[in-house]
Amino acid sequence: MSVASTKYENFHKTIPLRVARGHFASNHSHMNYYIDLTMTRSRLSEARQAAIELASSFKGSTVVDTILCLDGMQVIGACMASELTKAGFISINAHQTIYVATPEHTVGSQLIFRENAQCMIRGKHVLILAASVTTGYTAQEAVNTVRYYDGMPVGICSIFSVVDECAGFPVTSIFNTNGLLDYKSVPASSCPMCKAGQKLDAMVNTYGISSF
Repeated sequence: MSVASTKYENFHKTIPLRVARGHFASNHSHMNYYIDLTMTRSRLSEARQAAIELASSFKGSTVVDTILCLDGMQVIGACMASELTKAGFISINAHQTIYVATPEHTVGSQLIFRENAQCMIRGKHVLILAASVTTGYTAQEAVNTVRYYDGMPVGICSIFSVVDECAGFPVTSIFNTNGLLDYKSVPASSCPMCKAGQKLDAMVNTYGISSF
């Protein structure tokens, strides 16, 4: 079976949101919607618009030395760095620029940085950029990782977010669940769709969707 997503143009004037309804499972939860962010984070025109939207929340108010990209968000991260520096944004690191960094995932899903990349975190003001924040587990892990490497987390932002706050930071997002009022993300053990005998439609993760 193939799960098709529907593109909702009316959620945002320049950035479409692609949504599929069904029964989906991730590593941390079960959801009744799959939010397909593949094109938004990969197509330059959409990525640039998303970057402009997210960067506007940090211009002139937050020092950012490094943008830590989760969930394959490097294109948007690079566009955000360009947008912030283009606006005359002041960075206090030695090179007067913004690093765009990606953590490495260990087999146990722990986030790490090799020695040659730790300089982008240590002593830096780090903005965490995710594709989506649903349970907040990955964003919380990113905050902990930044602190472990002696960096200073300064915020969390994403394209889509279910929560308003994570790890003590407000989550800045382009989309939330206001347009999807029946959106649910719950632990597998308490999933009402599972209890009703509704089979899973697909597994989802950072890379995308795999239908059954």
